[in-house]
Amino acid sequence: MMEINFLAESDRACWELLARGKDTYFKVERSDDDYERTWRRLLDDEQIRGIAARLDGRMVGIAHYLFHASVWYAGKCYLADLFVDAEVRRRGIATAVIEWVARDAKEHGFPGLYWNTLEDAPARALYDKVGKFHKGLIHYAYRRDADQTSTRR
Repeated sequence: MMEINFLAESDRACWELLARGKDTYFKVERSDDDYERTWRRLLDDEQIRGIAARLDGRMVGIAHYLFHASVWYAGKCYLADLFVDAEVRRRGIATAVIEWVARDAKEHGFPGLYWNTLEDAPARALYDKVGKFHKGLIHYAYRRDADQTSTRR
């Protein structure tokens, strides 16, 4: 049986194991302080949420998301992280998590749900079914380099 609910203080060890698994998969390095800070935010911040998916009582997936204002639309919900243990993938867990997040967001006045993924991510097969792919949309993140030249005013 699968159930999804908000993270609780007692979930810390299982959450961190999955969060570190996600980061290993995406080749992201974080400090112990990063995990502690994020854990506190997931439990204490009203706009940032964390949920766990459990299969027969065992935590097998996590998702982190946040609500934010939008200039042109009603509020939005950004699904920042979604990770399911490799041993239980393709059992509908990720789909259920996305649907759970979408329902929670809508209930709180943030009907628009979106996320990013890598171009070659295996999860794209699922995302193409449950989401709308915006062909040609390119994601940029500002890079602060000391060597970067900038225009000065």
